[in-house]
Amino acid sequence: MRLLRLLKIASVASRFGLDEMVLEHEPSGRLVRIANALQFWRDLSTPRAVRLRLALESLGPIFVKFGQVLSTRRDLMPTDIADELAKLQDRVPPFESALALAEIEKAYGRPASEVFAEFDPTPIASASIAQVHFAKLHAVDGGHEVAVKILRPNMLSVIEHDLALMDNLAMLLEKLWADGKRLKPREVVAEFAKYLRDELDLMREAANASQLRRNFTDSTLLIVPEVHWDFCTSTVMVMERMKGTPISQIEKLRADDINLSKLSSAGVEIFFTQVFRDGFFHADMHPGNIFVASDGRYIALDFGIVGTLTDSDKNYLAQNFLAFFRRDYKRVAEAHIESGWAPKDTRVDEFEAAIRAVCEPIFDRPLKDISFGKVLLRLFQTSRRFNVEIQPQLVMLQKTLLNIEGLGRQLDPELDLWTTAKPFLERWMSEQIGWRGLVRNLKQEAPYLARTLPQLPRLVHQALAQPARLDLQPQLDRLIAAQQQQNRWLAIIALLLALLVGALFI
Repeated sequence: MRLLRLLKIASVASRFGLDEMVLEHEPSGRLVRIANALQFWRDLSTPRAVRLRLALESLGPIFVKFGQVLSTRRDLMPTDIADELAKLQDRVPPFESALALAEIEKAYGRPASEVFAEFDPTPIASASIAQVHFAKLHAVDGGHEVAVKILRPNMLSVIEHDLALMDNLAMLLEKLWADGKRLKPREVVAEFAKYLRDELDLMREAANASQLRRNFTDSTLLIVPEVHWDFCTSTVMVMERMKGTPISQIEKLRADDINLSKLSSAGVEIFFTQVFRDGFFHADMHPGNIFVASDGRYIALDFGIVGTLTDSDKNYLAQNFLAFFRRDYKRVAEAHIESGWAPKDTRVDEFEAAIRAVCEPIFDRPLKDISFGKVLLRLFQTSRRFNVEIQPQLVMLQKTLLNIEGLGRQLDPELDLWTTAKPFLERWMSEQIGWRGLVRNLKQEAPYLARTLPQLPRLVHQALAQPARLDLQPQLDRLIAAQQQQNRWLAIIALLLALLVGALFI
């Protein structure tokens, strides 16, 4: 079975000239040209990026999803290939309704007619991993209208099969392609495998949806469907049915009197709220996953892929965005080194000059014509020259930002992303490093300090007693100095706590 699949992959690769793409710059390039002459039926006049997209579509849904992931790795892919792969659509024919009903019975141990008061056997949407049906719960369960997402049958075996082949092909690329070692194709495949396996567990997706809904409770900008946990399993997910207009239907939105300019700005605010307030963001915000409610709020769907950011990530991003806006390229370079993503021995002046050379031309244009996403992309591309390790979560963020920005400018061509984002970023930075940040951090640390401070005299005494028994005078001197320093810090902490308590009472 695997051999047949491998032969098909080889056949498709040959038909679309993928071998020529990989080996054209190798010493064996002459052999490739001879092979091309023998395979006279091949038409290689089509651009290489288009041929690669068509080849992936021919190989099936798993390879289509792999192409979508590759399109997000713009720090690795040539621009023409990344742009073309972004056109890949995860649309495949639905599986039979009988199979959907069988999966429901398998998940619940009873037929769909007993689980739901109504179940529409015709799917409303279909993709490579799952498809969605509309249904209605029984009155005893609330009688809600729901959307039922059902995993495709036997997906795990199909995926593991293709992932193994992808890994083998990636290993060959590393050996045959001049850029193979630098681009690390096996690591890219491993990253794709992780995301794909996560999508196979619908309980994980349900948890993502629940978290995002909690983050936007009572929001005037975003609606997230409620998850009906009693009906969720690893292969079936049941959530609130959402009614709205697909965001790609611009004319329909205008006819419904939706303020597109306001909608565009709201999308930017939602993105930055997810990133900088929550550190948890929907990482698959393409138009197919976004609807607009009748009241003008966004509706988010499909939560299989989310991104998370640490406080360090958020601080790095905010400093970079603000430094770019102020054209402070030295600060951009310093932020990379301070975060640990650029080697400590990187020369700041050289890194600063490289960033300036790439980004300065952008600022000769009006702010509304500057692409935030492309600035971040250029930063990634420049960073590669200085051995900067681009973090996977930032790649997902960059892809999401490009989606949001492109969507926003479809809604409102005059959207000025910088002006919309700058107040949000400045407010966030103030909350992080200003007096508000100090008060918040003290509140967060108060339980730890209350538990730890009474123990400090005993801990210091034990530390001082230990070297005395061992007759280690140098260590004792250092500990005494440390104790004195600790006493000074304790006095400062006590003063800050007193000020905080006073402020809270006021």
